[in-house]
Amino acid sequence: MLKRNWMVAAAALLVFSAPLAAQDEPPPEGWRGTGELGYVRTTGNTETSSLNMALEFIYEKEKWRHTLGGSALRSKKSGTLDAERWTVRGQSDYKFSEKSYLFASFRHDSDTFAGYDPVTSISAGYGRTLVDNGRHYLLGEIGAGYRRQEIANTGETENGAIARGRLDYRWTITETTEFGNLFLIEAGSDNTFMQNDTSLSVAINKAFAVKLAYQVRYNTDPPLGSDDTDTQFTTNLVYNF
Repeated sequence: MLKRNWMVAAAALLVFSAPLAAQDEPPPEGWRGTGELGYVRTTGNTETSSLNMALEFIYEKEKWRHTLGGSALRSKKSGTLDAERWTVRGQSDYKFSEKSYLFASFRHDSDTFAGYDPVTSISAGYGRTLVDNGRHYLLGEIGAGYRRQEIANTGETENGAIARGRLDYRWTITETTEFGNLFLIEAGSDNTFMQNDTSLSVAINKAFAVKLAYQVRYNTDPPLGSDDTDTQFTTNLVYNF
């Protein structure tokens, strides 16, 4: 019931929110991207170290937009590895109107300490810019695809069709400060995966920024012995190129 209600709401949002969008300058063609890096180390009564990084490349040319990105996290506590995760994702969009496009995407996720490791999904569908008025930006996607996930402690695999949705919201608070929230859902018969990334970025100059981010990852049906929710808070230096 939850999945069905969510899909209906998302479809309605994509169809009926078009009047809210305002015209804005199109993004520049060619390559652009961002790189992020964060490191934390504590010593004394508690010894911990944590390294996280992320990269994203975007190429736009006429009606096409291609995105390739990845992220990695590695953490140790008292010399023992307690977190290791990396993700690779990609997407190609074909823009058939000013605000609408068709997409094909993939995601590969490897998390040593998660119940599912690894997880690979591919999907295709429809996307639309719902709001773009220079201060607020909202993009929505809805589609379907296929997912393969391996249960870490048994080696068994689960394969099946998924429904996929994504919402990308950004709020330009000031000329140097931006709030963002990115929500992803992959709903299947065996498990529904949801990930929400909330961030606040403050620009230092045109090239560099400081970014605070909070990520929540949730599985409705995790394997036995695994938690259903993982969270991550990061403080990163961002380089825009």
